[in-house]
Amino acid sequence: MSGPQITATCHCGAVEVRAQLSEPLSNARRCDCSFCARRGAPVVFADQGQLTVIRGADALRIYQFNTMQAEHYFCGTCGIFTHHQHDNPRDGYAINLICIEGVNPQDFDPLPWLDGRGYQPKIHGDT
Repeated sequence: MSGPQITATCHCGAVEVRAQLSEPLSNARRCDCSFCARRGAPVVFADQGQLTVIRGADALRIYQFNTMQAEHYFCGTCGIFTHHQHDNPRDGYAINLICIEGVNPQDFDPLPWLDGRGYQPKIHGDT
């Protein structure tokens, strides 16, 4: 099942991404890993090749930790997390639900949680 096409922006508008979601917005969830729990942003998902940076590629900054495989993108001007590419790029992207135009995060409460603390990422090349 495929979800809607969305546009997501950071707070200052320097960064804009468009994506075809792989699921409906109603599947939004939070992750309890050490990084996601602190940033508090619920996410929805898009498959590999289904996210395009429309504006602000030069404003995007990347944060990586632990295995250094996942790429967490945020605006270098306002600091807002817009999306991240999973540890294995074939798994696609997670997009900050709150950055999606026209979305009111209160419409999705209560949000379910993913078990990010128990997740064991595969390093590129692992099967």
